[in-house]
Amino acid sequence: MTVLRPHAEDLYADELAILSKSDERPRPPGWRLSPWAVTTYLLGDGREITPKYIGPRRIVEVAVATLATDRALLLLGVPGTAKTWLSEHLAAAISGDSTLLVQGTAGTAEEAIRYGWNYARLLAEGPSRDALTPSPVMRAMAEGRLARVEELTRMPSDVQDALITVLSEKTLPIPELNQEVQASRGFNVIATANDRDRGVNELSSALRRRFNTVVLPVPATAEEEVDIVSRRVAQLGRSLELPAAPTGLEEIRRVVTIFRELRSGVTADGRTTVKSPSGTLSTAEAISVVTSGIALAAHFGDGVLRAGDVAAGIVGAVIQDPVSDRVVWQEYLETVVRERPEWRDFYRACRDAS
Repeated sequence: MTVLRPHAEDLYADELAILSKSDERPRPPGWRLSPWAVTTYLLGDGREITPKYIGPRRIVEVAVATLATDRALLLLGVPGTAKTWLSEHLAAAISGDSTLLVQGTAGTAEEAIRYGWNYARLLAEGPSRDALTPSPVMRAMAEGRLARVEELTRMPSDVQDALITVLSEKTLPIPELNQEVQASRGFNVIATANDRDRGVNELSSALRRRFNTVVLPVPATAEEEVDIVSRRVAQLGRSLELPAAPTGLEEIRRVVTIFRELRSGVTADGRTTVKSPSGTLSTAEAISVVTSGIALAAHFGDGVLRAGDVAAGIVGAVIQDPVSDRVVWQEYLETVVRERPEWRDFYRACRDAS
């Protein structure tokens, strides 16, 4: 593939084909795979199917079961807990299409949920179905597929509430044409949201009732998070065609340890309390730090991931607020990192990067 980031249904087409061929379990109307096969696709089978999500199996089962009902799914969690990643793969496995996407921002208009107009045709021909521009949600309803709504709580409240009729009545009125679009079987909505970022608009109780909420946790253990970072970094390295290099597992473990300690406010051994910075220091940010470090090592070093390659990325990830976060980082550096003899190279690299 020549595209920088293939859609999940394209990147994992072979795995989806394997599951479809061997899947003999009942499939809900409009689904490409059975709920059991969708879960296997997401969690892997230890043989031909690679894991896409590493976390509690029950969370995935609840999410998949929700989409088999008439309830929409809301994936809730702090930034970096793989909400978008999971929603994309759910749509790819269930509908074979993860592209019916609405990206929520403070400027998202109601047309992104409902429909818009081709104003040239509207002025020339008047209101008609040909002059109407369907939203991803409208297309998903007509085709019986899953629609994805990212960062739902970033949308203005009145735009959010445009989903209420869609989710409760499974219909989208077009009053200008005295028509409506009724959802075909297989249609549903996956939304993602977090309550940690600035600019969040709380969901109305009427809209929240239309969703079954599944909370995605941060990785439970350091080893689990190291595994997630290692797998994702390897995937990104292949996609970006970075020169082959040793895995740098020790540096990955060090990055994960730092992020977990600063997130939780206590060192791994529980002996020292530390201050937490203003950022989330998510698993996604750890992946970014390590990937950038591998690029530095490959292009400007000897190909081996070392402390100096990840130090600058860590400093940039931690210090979001140049005043308060810098104090937090310097205190952590002097009271924790400096006291670990095996981290002396990392301490010196961070001092230089700071």
